[in-house]
Amino acid sequence: MSRRLHERHRSLREEEVWLEELPLTGSYRVALVYPNLYYVGMSNLGFQSVFRMLNRLPDVACERAFLPDDADKEELERTGRPLTSFETDTPLRDFDAVAFSVSFENDYLHVLQVLRLAGIPLRDRGPRDPLVILGGAALFLNPEPLAAFADLVAVGEGEALVPRMMEALLGGPDPRKGVESLTPREGFYVPSRYEVRYHPDGTVAAYDGPGPVVRQRGWPGTMGFPQSVILTPHTEMSLKYMVEISRGCPCMCRFCWAGYNYLPVRGFTRAELVGRAREVRHLAKRIGLVSTAVCDHPEIEGIVDDLAGMDYEVSVASLRLDDLTPDFVFKLADTGVQGLTLAPECGSDRMRRILNKQFTNTDILDRATWIFENGIQNLKLYYMVGLPFEEHADVEAIVELTEGIRERMLKVARGRGRIGRLHPSINPFVPKPGTPYQWLPMADPKQTDRKLQYLRKAFGRMPNVDAICKSARTGVAQSILALADRRVADALEIAVGGRMDFKRAVREAGLDPSFYLFRERARDEVLPWDVVDNGVARDYFWKELERSRQEKLSPHCPEIQGCIRCGVCVETPNPFYRLPDKWKGRDRLPLYEKLGAPQSESGPGTS
Repeated sequence: MSRRLHERHRSLREEEVWLEELPLTGSYRVALVYPNLYYVGMSNLGFQSVFRMLNRLPDVACERAFLPDDADKEELERTGRPLTSFETDTPLRDFDAVAFSVSFENDYLHVLQVLRLAGIPLRDRGPRDPLVILGGAALFLNPEPLAAFADLVAVGEGEALVPRMMEALLGGPDPRKGVESLTPREGFYVPSRYEVRYHPDGTVAAYDGPGPVVRQRGWPGTMGFPQSVILTPHTEMSLKYMVEISRGCPCMCRFCWAGYNYLPVRGFTRAELVGRAREVRHLAKRIGLVSTAVCDHPEIEGIVDDLAGMDYEVSVASLRLDDLTPDFVFKLADTGVQGLTLAPECGSDRMRRILNKQFTNTDILDRATWIFENGIQNLKLYYMVGLPFEEHADVEAIVELTEGIRERMLKVARGRGRIGRLHPSINPFVPKPGTPYQWLPMADPKQTDRKLQYLRKAFGRMPNVDAICKSARTGVAQSILALADRRVADALEIAVGGRMDFKRAVREAGLDPSFYLFRERARDEVLPWDVVDNGVARDYFWKELERSRQEKLSPHCPEIQGCIRCGVCVETPNPFYRLPDKWKGRDRLPLYEKLGAPQSESGPGTS
């Protein structure tokens, strides 16, 4: 055992605050790994939720594990000691199963690093080795880059997968036989059952196996809502109780993998959320409300009122501009919130029509005014460049919009004598599976970097503005991993074994990065991620891509009860879902007219 790692684990454990007692006892031992540092992993609500789920099951004992920092990693490699669990410093290779919660493509290399440090073979494991199970958001988008290293991939949301998976693993004398009982229709992907065939041009010809893996969804009424189970000062969310208030977003933004892959919109009730917040109030004074669309929760204002009444300091995830109200902003400011995060995504109304963002620059500036007037001093702004069909005028518009927001901030600040700050964050766009842009190439990184350099200089001249402009080159590896097929596993293994840059490893493996990044895919091409059926119809994605080219908006989901546009609700009926009153009868037509968007003859949103 590494003495340094043991002491680090002990020190971190001593500062943790547990909100719920979990037994951590059981005959079947699972190491749940977040393939990044403790600081990052303990900020992840999905990771904490699965940890809680596993330990609440009979006969299961789950411990955490994380990627060690560089100094710990160096010591483990130098001494040959294996990576151990966080709770008891047990070598990971001694567990029955090692399960990874993988949220981001950039952590794929870390998965392999953890296996190597633990002394677990990357492939061809024997009966004495632990099962390697992969899950998490990145894996239900496209599991193929890591498929070769997994005995089992759980595709979808943990609430729908964990109980069935553990029932199968514990249902007989040999857990490996239990894996054989799990089916793709239940959301379980066993890569060894599938053979991938390729055309001579390198595109996928077919997946020979038991059929597409159906991505699983959890439903309110059959699951407890995801929440923090452990607080720690050693994360960005320092000692903040995090709770998911709703899942899914109705906006159907064409670039957003989460918007489509978490459909349909599902929420947890005010009574549930507030009741649990009251139970843990003596242990937490700060609470974070997590959702892809916080303001869309039909009871959000009442929830914030109740939390403020308990003297919580409330923070929220990125807010949707089109549903933000002055009253809601005032309520947040009243709880002590000093900063908010907004996502204009781009700087021009034309670009927003392309992306299906249904608000204008005028709307953004108006909302910025009453955000500042209601006591919020600081704004973080998310933008992207390298978007489909983007022109340089759209990039220039990011500067103009930010300057307009800054002027509103200064106008309010002059009367108060306190000036806040703007924090634009500009990221290169990465096309994602499971979106209408899944057929499109990534923009040329050199052109994108020129746009980012232009923004750096422009923001550098703006007082009270602190911008972060990431390099397009940092997005290249992520893009390859997002869009790759199973053959990229060789490159991952070369990169970890040879300690080399991933892009160089791709070439060492005999693969061409431009094949994955810079070609437009044919409509009927078999895509690597087609092995997963996420419920959204392929034809729907294609129609949305065509509407994007034409700068046409499409309605939010669900604007029409009984809507079958995308296919999710047809394939997966949701008996618990109820259309919130705030969405019923909403007429978006005036908004379409205001935006001046070209419309089809049948009206806005026709698919």
